Amino acid sequence: MTARRPRDLSAERSTLRAAADRLLEGTPLHSESGRLTVTELLRESGLRRDVAYSDHKDLVEEFQARARARQHTPALAQSLADENAGLKERLTAALSALAREREITAALRRLVAELDLELYAAREEPGPSRVTALPPRRRPGPRA
Repeated sequence: MTARRPRDLSAERSTLRAAADRLLEGTPLHSESGRLTVTELLRESGLRRDVAYSDHKDLVEEFQARARARQHTPALAQSLADENAGLKERLTAALSALAREREITAALRRLVAELDLELYAAREEPGPSRVTALPPRRRPGPRA
């Protein structure tokens, strides 16, 4: 059986404080979203949830209070929100263009089908044709 290494509570507390400060400043090292939540605080600090809530609950509550008091979106989260809004605008424009292209394509398909029917009817018509044939194209020959 291996012996457990004793935990350093002061080191855990300083790690938790530093993680809270980084999140509140908008400069997280380990958090992907940078949101001001306890989950992101734990991800940033690297501590387990049970450790944070059992021995350092006061720091967790302090972080929550500071986050509520700020009512501020971190820079990383704001940039992601801005990028998301831009992508939504581009998607809307692309969907609009796609809808226009589909309308044009449908109209062209109807036109091709109608012309195909007319051509078939003209070919199948017995007797003299109502369609006047054009003379064949003359190919340009070599000039002398």
